[in-house]
Amino acid sequence: MARTQKNKATSGHLGMLKAKLAKLRRELLEPSKGGGGGGGDGFDVNKVGDARVGFVGFPSVGKSTLLTKLTGTFSEAASYEFTTLTCVPGIVRYRGAKIQMLDLPGIIEGAKDGKGRGRQVISTARTCNLILIVLDCLKPLTHKKLIEHELEGFGIRLNKKPPNITFKRKDKGGIAFTSAVQGSGKLDLDAVKAVCAEYKVHNADIHLGEDYDVDDLVDVIEGSRVYVPAIYVVNKIDQITLEELEVMDKLPHYCPEGNTTNQITLEELEVMDKLPHYCPVCAYHEWNLDGLVEMCWEYLDLVRVYTKPKGKLPDFNEPMVRVYTKPKGKLPDFNEPVVLHRANASIEGFCNKIHKTMLKQLKYAHVWGSSVKHRPQKVGKDHGLQDEDIVQIVKKI
Repeated sequence: MARTQKNKATSGHLGMLKAKLAKLRRELLEPSKGGGGGGGDGFDVNKVGDARVGFVGFPSVGKSTLLTKLTGTFSEAASYEFTTLTCVPGIVRYRGAKIQMLDLPGIIEGAKDGKGRGRQVISTARTCNLILIVLDCLKPLTHKKLIEHELEGFGIRLNKKPPNITFKRKDKGGIAFTSAVQGSGKLDLDAVKAVCAEYKVHNADIHLGEDYDVDDLVDVIEGSRVYVPAIYVVNKIDQITLEELEVMDKLPHYCPEGNTTNQITLEELEVMDKLPHYCPVCAYHEWNLDGLVEMCWEYLDLVRVYTKPKGKLPDFNEPMVRVYTKPKGKLPDFNEPVVLHRANASIEGFCNKIHKTMLKQLKYAHVWGSSVKHRPQKVGKDHGLQDEDIVQIVKKI
């Protein structure tokens, strides 16, 4: 593939090779059907709270110290590698939400192939809503590329959105390929047919909402990919100079962490300047941990919704309820908000989060907040909610 020239004449051949490679990787990752050892089962940790954040990184980069400082949960840290041998969970309470953080054992090169319990670590990372890739500030780029390679090989797509590709199998009619992209895009009919033939799909409707390449089409057909946001946590920043730290402080998406002997070069810092989604911190000295938690909140994209029982007055001291005009009823519960992911932030998602039977009993809901024009406003189950909205459910009689 590396020696093949990329043009329209070779696009079909390259697509077939990439699809074949993806199939072989999937077969390697799937557990053996015979009796034998386990496959990619993760650690047995119950999901608690409103979101889950996993720490992934090489050994001795400061993951255990970071978990201890953030959550107060003790995770053993020592000067030797592989101190953490199992998953250690902790809870962070932030803006009324409970965020579960997992200190995962350090991974090594070849983790996706099962080396060093790598499959268990990465399988647990697949269940997280956010991945913190903890890097040593002295070798951030080397570790970053290796970890990304291991996670990509296990079907985890970092900081990417699912492709807007519609793939629908049918009984007859051949391959019907359409695209919203005008002109020549990255994919043509020959490449699409070559990929589908490798998966033994001869009849399907495929539509591209944007310009995508062969890898995106393979991911859609495979269907086992997870798209997870990630933050690159540069740890041990006390090992770099003050001038370099001031420059790094101006970079977007950075959160540093740290110790004081070796120093990174200015050239390495200039390369790091071009990398998005970074956050420098020092777990040992507790530098910029508040910034890391704030960045986690932004990447998790959570929405807080407050419940309001019928028959109590709202609290006028709370700034978010200044919109009330003729108050009547009970105080909203500001201490325990219902936390939803923005993609699921609707009255229907709100009801399902409280109890799965509530949606069947829903008649309508009253909403106060930025998602409505009138306060209160009567809405149905499909109404989208915004952060810090107040909801009162009215059930059927």
